[in-house]
Amino acid sequence: MKEVSSFSRQNLIGWFIFIGSIFALRLPFFHFLHYLPHLPSPSDKRNNNFKVEIGESNMSKARVYDDANVRRPREYWDYDSLVVQWGNQEDYEIVRKVGRGKYSEVFEGVTAINHDSCIIKVLKPVKKKKIKREIKILQNLCGGPNIVKLLDVVRDQHSKTPSLVFEYVNSTDFKVLYPTLTDYDIRYYIYELLKALDYSHSQGIMHRDVKPHNVMIDHNLRKLRLIDWGLAEFYHPGKEYNVRVASRYFKGPELLSDLQDYDYSLDMWSLGCMFAGMIFRKEPFFYGHDNRDQLVKIARVLGTEELHAYLNKYELQLDPQLEALVGRHSRKIWSKFVNSENQHLISLEALDFLDKLLRYDPEDRLTAREAMAHPYFFQVKGAENSRMRIP
Repeated sequence: MKEVSSFSRQNLIGWFIFIGSIFALRLPFFHFLHYLPHLPSPSDKRNNNFKVEIGESNMSKARVYDDANVRRPREYWDYDSLVVQWGNQEDYEIVRKVGRGKYSEVFEGVTAINHDSCIIKVLKPVKKKKIKREIKILQNLCGGPNIVKLLDVVRDQHSKTPSLVFEYVNSTDFKVLYPTLTDYDIRYYIYELLKALDYSHSQGIMHRDVKPHNVMIDHNLRKLRLIDWGLAEFYHPGKEYNVRVASRYFKGPELLSDLQDYDYSLDMWSLGCMFAGMIFRKEPFFYGHDNRDQLVKIARVLGTEELHAYLNKYELQLDPQLEALVGRHSRKIWSKFVNSENQHLISLEALDFLDKLLRYDPEDRLTAREAMAHPYFFQVKGAENSRMRIP
């Protein structure tokens, strides 16, 4: 018998039992959606490879790839000691400005000799340490699936302003593209994004700024690239990190509740927010006016009972003012967000997948590898396997 490689028999059998029970009950479609928020979480039953490890002090620790940097030589993650090999700025010409951010300005450019298109990211004055970190991470991830490729690092001879040169992606603005995507398109691109996240996590790196603006999609070529690694960081178990990362609408509860020893699962929350925005056609899905209001918006959907269970587990406390703002809310059922405009994008698998990403407790979220094995992607993986078999 052919072995099931991407999804364990145990999980597969469980999924069929779940589907079978739905049909046995003969429930109307939107009625049985009410049961989805109560589906088992990844932490309910795990194999030994994904054992939850919590120390006596309730330290948060990654369930996977926690030793990714431990088993690598120091020079892999010690970006402070990086000696940058600067290229020649004269090898590139700027064509037009295409964007700007807090830490950089971005231009479309061409190579001076062949006039090949490229992207030039001119960095604003920041600490050398931050620049070295971004360069080191991009070098370590170079060649990984759907990771934007760093081509060169150059510096202005007079101002010493550094620039990063990347491969060119003919992307469409997500605000224009997302409303046109089909159910299959969304499955396909989220799967492609998961490839990038699983690879970066396996290399011991958290992106920490996953959002639509940082996911370039060339829809004609069906090509996706995860860009902007300026906030990315190497993961070390037990290390406390800055919680002032990620963009507000995509900040995980750990950032909003000052849980500093977070891990790769932060990226999975951000992915969940992005996915919710895509399938519900509600961008952004959690629309907070500031960081405090962001947690309020999350609590109004996921409920305050679960929020306090998470806070108690990690011995966290909200300040009285934020506690009052959060108030008391019951958990919403995902079907409340389904309407005539988005119902063609909604399926049992989609809502189950979303439910397993948007969890307060980082340990309850799917890892990127677990997410890729979810039934939501069976159709995409089937098509991918068929393409690979074509001679």
